Amino acid sequence: MRKRAGVAANNKGFKPGEYVRVVPLHFPESAVLASAPPTAELAYRNGPLLTNVEVFTIFWGNMWGSTSESRDLMEKLNIFFRDILASPMIDQLMEYSVVGQAIGHGSLTGNKVISADAPVSSITDSTIQTQLNRWVEATTVPKNNENTLYFIYLDLGIVSIMGGSRSCQSYCGYHNNAGDIYYAVMPYPTCSGCLGGLQTFDAMTGTSSHELCEAITDAVPGSGWYDDVNGEIGDICAWSFKTVAGYTVQLEWSNQQSKCV
Repeated sequence: MRKRAGVAANNKGFKPGEYVRVVPLHFPESAVLASAPPTAELAYRNGPLLTNVEVFTIFWGNMWGSTSESRDLMEKLNIFFRDILASPMIDQLMEYSVVGQAIGHGSLTGNKVISADAPVSSITDSTIQTQLNRWVEATTVPKNNENTLYFIYLDLGIVSIMGGSRSCQSYCGYHNNAGDIYYAVMPYPTCSGCLGGLQTFDAMTGTSSHELCEAITDAVPGSGWYDDVNGEIGDICAWSFKTVAGYTVQLEWSNQQSKCV
């Protein structure tokens, strides 16, 4: 989320630093979300980049795979990643390559439905970190490397809690790291602030693209490409969309062009 006067009130639910990681809620009445600030400028802080990101999707809960609708949605999300990771959306991130870390196309390496220990009503980020470490250690999911990015999709109705904030009250998704394990958490969008007037699948690809681009360019939040005033590459352009490879994705900030592209 952006630390700007127009959305300052929306930051009240966050502890220091939490806004760095999240997809903010959609507030259509806020004109400040309609265009990027002219002074935005991402600066590199020497942190890791995901140069050829390897996405592994995790569908955690009792809903996933239990209905034809959920199976269809999982398949569509996996195809989305397969297509978008080799698309012009990734090409535009190449301007953020640095010496020794050249950003290129990524790949979808697999997916997993997990119902064990599924959250019942809510789940904290610290619990997700603990669970993710267990999955990696038990080879429930493939062991991570320097490019692995786990995308964790939560069940319908499960509230994500990160520190002092909750999904559908303060944010729609986030990315984070647990040491050298990089991951994104995507609550199922049910509120108007996370649907943003879109159909469910389009809202999910839009917010997923936001976190994907931010994780690639700022894998450890605030240590890669970051703007102290405006946040990460996706925050500057939040809730502005385009179509790439047939999918709804978010515009991302370009330092070279000084605008959202």
